[in-house]
Amino acid sequence: MSGPAPLYRPVFPAEFLEQAQQLVRSRTAAAHHRQRAELALLLHEQPYLSNIAAGARVQLHPNAVRRWRQRWAQKQFTLDDKPGRGPFPPLDHAIVKAMACELVAQTESPLSRQSLGDLAKRATGELGKKISRKTIKRILDEDTIKPWRYEHWIFPRAADFFPKAARVLDLYENRWDDERLDPFDRIISADEKTSIQARIRCHRSLEPGPERPLRVEPEYERGGALQYLAAWDVQQGRVMGRCEPKTGIEPFGRLVKQVMEQPEYRRAPRVFWIVDNGSSHRGQASIKRMLNWYSNAILVHLPVHASWLNQVEIYFSLIQRKVLTPNDFDNLAEVELRLRLYEELTNREPRPFDWKFTKYDLFDFLQRLAARQNPSWASVEGKEPPPGCPEEVP
Repeated sequence: MSGPAPLYRPVFPAEFLEQAQQLVRSRTAAAHHRQRAELALLLHEQPYLSNIAAGARVQLHPNAVRRWRQRWAQKQFTLDDKPGRGPFPPLDHAIVKAMACELVAQTESPLSRQSLGDLAKRATGELGKKISRKTIKRILDEDTIKPWRYEHWIFPRAADFFPKAARVLDLYENRWDDERLDPFDRIISADEKTSIQARIRCHRSLEPGPERPLRVEPEYERGGALQYLAAWDVQQGRVMGRCEPKTGIEPFGRLVKQVMEQPEYRRAPRVFWIVDNGSSHRGQASIKRMLNWYSNAILVHLPVHASWLNQVEIYFSLIQRKVLTPNDFDNLAEVELRLRLYEELTNREPRPFDWKFTKYDLFDFLQRLAARQNPSWASVEGKEPPPGCPEEVP
């Protein structure tokens, strides 16, 4: 596929070519930007390549190749469209993006999520002219809008959310009651990962091969379930865990004993245990119970719906991805063995999590949430900080 010789043969500056190479390597760049960057690099290497041949290489229409060649030959070295180019001016772009950001429940559609095709149909009716899925995608890529994706999140709604969470975030910065911790104080983040099943597949999984991922049989028999209790040393990046048939006060007490009987925790001036409000360690009674067990152990509760501030949850997410997925075990003993071996692997080269979220970040986050819930609170300037937050960020 040769085609006529090109009319325009741009000469690219080194800075533009370097930008194009970075975009081609980027995994997050917009698809149309990466496509144009590939075209620029191709024309730099083969300046006499025809528009038809170049378009076939980068999957662009020859007219589009000619247009970009002309712009670059006129020393307009950019990968962005000209404002208002084509049948869809900036106002149309804004309408498409607004439709993509709508909650589908607020429209007349019975769908739960909007695909490119759904948006193309709605936009065609709204704009009064035909618009393709490809054009919709290019418009949404400008702001990385992906309405077909979703994620779960927990809305902080406890009245005492900030003061309780701020105490924990202070501990992560080695502070308690506005004072620096003793060098020998220890911080433990603890929780339970419940109902870990042993799924015994009805047929053996097939190992991966060339152009073939691991294949796991979807049908399985239940081999029982266990509970994994873990204590994460925030300062050292070590983990201490155990498997139990069920959760409760006594299993949690055995985890506490497993940790506190170690010399560095038994002899520490204070050992702070950061926990959620699960039934194993809920309320003031659990604080007293912990002190009765060990006089140097201080139980610190996170507010309700604040598991994302508990560092042990990061360790649990690693377990879920690296140990438990896909769930393919012969029995519960194999699950327990795999969890213990991953503990040993983690403790071989302990490394604390690089935690950077502070109570000041939390305060800003809660203000943004309040502004979204109450549009009349459009500006947080002059608002009083929640109790426990200093008025000025150092």
